[in-house]
Amino acid sequence: MLKQFKEFVVRPGLIEVAVGLVMALATAALIGALVEKIIMPIVGILFGQPNFDDVMIVTINNSEIMFGAFITALVTFVSIAFAVFFFVVLPYQAYLARTRTAEEEPAADQEDLILLREIRDALKR
Repeated sequence: MLKQFKEFVVRPGLIEVAVGLVMALATAALIGALVEKIIMPIVGILFGQPNFDDVMIVTINNSEIMFGAFITALVTFVSIAFAVFFFVVLPYQAYLARTRTAEEEPAADQEDLILLREIRDALKR
């Protein structure tokens, strides 16, 4: 049983997932600090409060519906999505585009493609 546990722990996929999770948590903390310490104070300059938590509260029968807190969370989410897209996804796609080899590209004149072209040309006539 100890051998099976060791095999489970040292699998390459598990290590990659763990590293990815740690990096995701670090990125979320970084973007969260960006939103909380930079973006929301700018919101405070514009709207008089550093967040929307107390801006839009509707009270019905002693129940508070906090639309402003949702808007604050939405700003945080959009900021994280923006950062991940522009600082992770786009650079990775550019890297993949540069590193593609000719072998990964489909061959232009494969036998099937030639046959399909001949059939198309025959149908046109």
